[in-house]
Amino acid sequence: MKLRSIEMSLPDPAGAAAFMEDIWGLAAAGEKNGTRYLRGSGAQPYLVSFQPGEEYVRSVTFTGDEQELSGIVARIEGKAWPMRRVTSDDLGGGHGVEVELPEGEILRFLAGAEEVEPIQGHARKSRRVMPVGLTHVVFNSADAEVSGDAVEEVLGFRVSDRTAGMVFVRCNDSHHSTAFARAGFSSLNHIAFEMEDLDSVMRGIGCMRDHGFSPAWGPGRHGPGDNVYAYYIAPFGPVIEYSTAVEKVPEDYVTGKPEDWTWPEKRIDQWGVSDKDFAGLRKAEERFRFRREWDAQPIAD
Repeated sequence: MKLRSIEMSLPDPAGAAAFMEDIWGLAAAGEKNGTRYLRGSGAQPYLVSFQPGEEYVRSVTFTGDEQELSGIVARIEGKAWPMRRVTSDDLGGGHGVEVELPEGEILRFLAGAEEVEPIQGHARKSRRVMPVGLTHVVFNSADAEVSGDAVEEVLGFRVSDRTAGMVFVRCNDSHHSTAFARAGFSSLNHIAFEMEDLDSVMRGIGCMRDHGFSPAWGPGRHGPGDNVYAYYIAPFGPVIEYSTAVEKVPEDYVTGKPEDWTWPEKRIDQWGVSDKDFAGLRKAEERFRFRREWDAQPIAD
């Protein structure tokens, strides 16, 4: 499986889409039934969608093949997690299941979803900055260990590292596609957009500065994942991140412990040069919760 997109509900989807396209660097991918879709330069039909409504996260979507989907369905059948079969009417289509995790996060797993031609050449170079795809979506958790154990047991994901702040989880050979922050509450923590390279992250920071936005955290380089980052609080609410790709890890990668990821006093990343707006980020992280819009149904073929 691989992470594809996040689907959100917002009071002003047009305003959010305008910011993400005109300033953050995504491209309009289309509009369908009032929902606005935005894509990156990669092969995914969209990375984020904004549906009109109250503030909440509808789902986070992963895609894979029929065998991967069947394996996930087989593991969740006996666990009494709320779930349903779905046929996606979002861009790219596909079919699969929506699942509610123990703390309410809604994950969608699709097979048969279509990809699109990447944006290359002049169309790519003419943009000041453009994300490629999503590299991870992180959740806040009341109990990150329980969440990490649950997705390992039921979804077949793997815990890559544990730190004092997070449990990092992978669904393929990328170090993490998601993580569970030890926040004491359940919500969306942040959405990380993968940039082409470090230079692209820095160009993104420059573009945001041109429009009056300063990082809430960064630039810096994380420990787990080894990615360069810059976090912002989007004007429509959520925390969003420019990031390089997280590192690839082997099948026998040894899960790190919190004591493996410590920094000298007053340092919060590998470089030790970034500042962090702890209060501002915390307020934004509490804002977006998940909502199930369907009744749980047994999975049956």
